[in-house]
Parts: sequence; structure tokens; C-alpha cells
Amino acid sequence: MALREHLYELRRRLVRSALAIFAGAVAGWFLYDWVFAALVRPIRVIQLERGAAAASLNFVDPAGPFNLKVQLAILTGVVLASPVWLYQFWAFITPGLTRRERRYSVGFVGAALPLFLGGAALAWWVLPKAMEFFNAFVPEGGSQLIGANTYFAFVTRIVLAFGIAFVLPVVLVALNLVGLLSGRTLLRQWRITVFACFLFAAIATPTPEATSMCILAGAMCLLFGIAIGICLLVDRRRARHTEDLSHLSDDEASAL
Repeated sequence: MALREHLYELRRRLVRSALAIFAGAVAGWFLYDWVFAALVRPIRVIQLERGAAAASLNFVDPAGPFNLKVQLAILTGVVLASPVWLYQFWAFITPGLTRRERRYSVGFVGAALPLFLGGAALAWWVLPKAMEFFNAFVPEGGSQLIGANTYFAFVTRIVLAFGIAFVLPVVLVALNLVGLLSGRTLLRQWRITVFACFLFAAIATPTPEATSMCILAGAMCLLFGIAIGICLLVDRRRARHTEDLSHLSDDEASAL
């Protein structure tokens, strides 16, 4: 494609993703009470264990409750529309594939969606531990007054970061399928990959014990290892089906 066609294609994919997220946000608007109750559960646990004064959620401005409902609706829309925008992402980076290779679109979405949701679920498991860790620094007799918008921005960052981190291995496989990244290149950088996984896990799980960090880092390393193995298999199959023309002279025609 020419540059203008690429830009038109990008706009079309973005519009479709935005419409899907908007539709999911409409559903999230009506699911607000359920989502709100689920997300404030870590604070409720702290209140049950240390008393109602230990932590509380507060709205610091008159428009805070409305803004929070809009933010949670959009977050819910992003999660609900993940099959659509994941497919649009795949369809944009693979316009030059053959019809047979485009069949991998179903596999890409089928793998990326449960991984994204699995990462979000793991973030939800880590969140109460993070809240307990931070609340432990509150002095005796003090109270942690948490701004609602600040709290839910914190939750959103964790959930999206975990979900995207789990999708990255699938993206690496997609880049390998279009010939932009080889399995050997990924294999040579395995030390950097392992370090990056543990660094991300340490930042995303701010708890005093290392169990949560090791679980997240181990899951990410396992997913990246599987992605590297798939890329190596794809490279081997691609090399087997590519004709070696190095033995031909300059004036000799090949079967192509």
C-alpha cells in the first residue's frame, strides 16, 4: 500500500475499534453498580480487618461521582470490546498476508482474548495485596482517605498493564508471521526478556513478599518462551518451503 492508503486503513481500523468500545461503554454504564462493588472490594476487606476508619473512598469534587461512572463505563467497554480491537490490530498489521495466512486471524484473536482477560484477572488477584501493603504504612490511629478518581486510575493502570503484558507474546508471533521478526532474534535476546519480565512484575506488584512478583514474572516468561518456540517453528517451516537459489549462475533461470 501507499502511505495514504495505510493512513486510510489505520483510520478505518481505529473507527471500528472506537465504535466497539463505545458500544461496550454503553453496556458498562448499566453495569456500573456491579463493577463499582467489585472494584472497591479490596477497600471493604481492609475496613473489615482494621475497622471502618482504616480506609475510605472519597469524592473530592461535586462532579466526581459522574466522572467516575464515565471512566468505569469506558474501562468496561475496553474489556468487553477486546475481541474487536484485538482483531482490528491484527488486521492492520497483516494486510499483505495470503488468504491462507489470514486464517490465523481467528487463532490470533482466540489466543489474545483469553490472555488479555487472564492478565486482567491476575491483576485483580494482586490488587487486594497491593492495597493491604500500602495501608500497612498508615500510622496507628490514622486513616487513609482515598480519592475515588485516584483509586480507580490506579486500578485501571494495573488491569490494563497486566492484560497488555499477557498479549505481547501473541503480538511477537504476529510480527513473526508477517516476516518482521525472526525466532532466532528473540532467542538471542532471552536474557533481556527475562529481566524485563521480572522488572515489570516488580513494578506491577508493589508488595513486600516476592510470591506475587514471581508468579507474574513466571507466567510472563512462560508465555514468551512459548511465543519464541512458535516463532522458531514458523521460521523452520518458512525456510523449508523457500527454494534455495544460491547454486544458480547469474544467467540461469529458476523455476520461479
